[in-house]
Amino acid sequence: MPTEASIAGNRPLQFAGVKFSPLDEQAVIAQIQSRRKGSFTYCVTPNVDHIVTLHGKGASPAAQEFRLAYRDAALCLCDSRIVQKLAALSGVRLPLVTGSDLTARIFQEVLTDQDRIAVIGGSERSLDRLAALYPGLSIRHHIPPMGALQKPDAIKDIIRFLQESRPTVTLFVIGAPQSEIIARQVAMAGGVTGIALCVGASIEFLTGDKKRAPRWVRKIGMEWVFRLLSEPRRLWKRYLYYGPRIFLIAWRTRKDA
Repeated sequence: MPTEASIAGNRPLQFAGVKFSPLDEQAVIAQIQSRRKGSFTYCVTPNVDHIVTLHGKGASPAAQEFRLAYRDAALCLCDSRIVQKLAALSGVRLPLVTGSDLTARIFQEVLTDQDRIAVIGGSERSLDRLAALYPGLSIRHHIPPMGALQKPDAIKDIIRFLQESRPTVTLFVIGAPQSEIIARQVAMAGGVTGIALCVGASIEFLTGDKKRAPRWVRKIGMEWVFRLLSEPRRLWKRYLYYGPRIFLIAWRTRKDA
């Protein structure tokens, strides 16, 4: 039986200036299955950090391109229980579809030996482990240089790699906003197939290179605390300095509604 989220059709659910796809996880899986053989499209998974960035006052080319990348995404999925709960306070019921859970289900339920998977970014170690976990899959890997977004030749190399690989599924793991912006540039370039997902650390969770929070921690919306304690030096500013701005954004959203 289809859920309320999948029945909602193509009408976006708007919260904090972002148009979310009204699809639950099962409906998203069906979308990915159907989009694997067509022209290139991409999916974004907004979390607190993304929404704060989208509401930033920066007028830099990167900030503007990040907003355009969100505007042009084929699917926009809520990746945060905090965002989901804040949206509910504004009367918007967002289905939760986390990038990590979605990536795991794609490998476990969607991909077959007829698929071609391209991974942009990540480490050789993680990709070796991924190949060992799924030996029947065709996985190609391209590691761009650090700061690829500021290097036109690096972006051209990514586009050329995907044009030649002709993947059915592409995973961008080079971080936001690089993944989203470059995914849009790939779509604009043309000549690439399949659907892409901007999935952050999802492959490292899948291979065990990074430990994910226990399920009960995720259910109460405290996965961010687990990650902060796991990588405090890298994540403290994101979660403790920038992250709390989401509450002001949510308040303004309710005020303007």
